[in-house]
Amino acid sequence: MKRTIIAALASCVMATPALSVEDISKDYIKSLAAPGKTVLVVEYYDGSGKIVDRKGYASQAGYKAVSPTDFRVDKKTTLHLFGLEPCQGEMVNRKEDFAGACSAFAQEQLQIMLKSPKVIFCRAFVSEQNAAKQNATCYGYYNYPGSLDTVDMFEEQLLSLGALRLAKKTDGTYVRPDLAKAEEIGKAGSYGMWSDPRIKAQ
Repeated sequence: MKRTIIAALASCVMATPALSVEDISKDYIKSLAAPGKTVLVVEYYDGSGKIVDRKGYASQAGYKAVSPTDFRVDKKTTLHLFGLEPCQGEMVNRKEDFAGACSAFAQEQLQIMLKSPKVIFCRAFVSEQNAAKQNATCYGYYNYPGSLDTVDMFEEQLLSLGALRLAKKTDGTYVRPDLAKAEEIGKAGSYGMWSDPRIKAQ
C-alpha cells in the first residue's frame, strides 16, 4: 500500500495555525532549501508570538517517522504533531489495499509526508525547546519541477487523508479545533480510516 506524495498533497486545506503568531511565509520556507539535502528548521516562540530561538538541521537521508505522530530529528530530539491520534485497533481500506493496525497506517502516511520535502519547517513554544519530545506544528515544502510547488501543513494533510484524527480533551472538545475542517474533509470523502464503518462508530 503506497500513496504518492502528489496524491497525499492533493487535498490541501487551510486552518488557523496552532501558535498565535502571524501566518507562515511560504517564500521564507522555500528560501531555506539546499541542494541534495532535506533542511529542517524549528522556530521557538514565546507567549506573545515572538521568535526567541531557531534551530536548523540538514539531512541527506531525510527524517524517519517513529510513531503515527512523531518523527526523529536526531538522537536526542523527536518532534510530535500534537493534538492528533490514530484510530483505535484495526482498520481496512480497500482503495489503499490496507488491512491492519490503525497506528501502522498512520505511521506509513506520515513517512510518505517525510519522504521528499526539500524543507520541513516547524514551530513550537519555547517551553518545548529542551524536551526530548517536542510538541510542534510542521510544514513541508515540496517541489517537483513542472508539476508541484507547494508548502503544506503536515497535520492538515494527515487529517484530510484520514491517516489521523483529532484528539479530544476529557470534556470532549478537540485539542486542535483549528484543524476541524481538515478532519471533516477526511470524513466526507471516506478517506483513510473513515472508509471503515467500524472506525466511524468509534
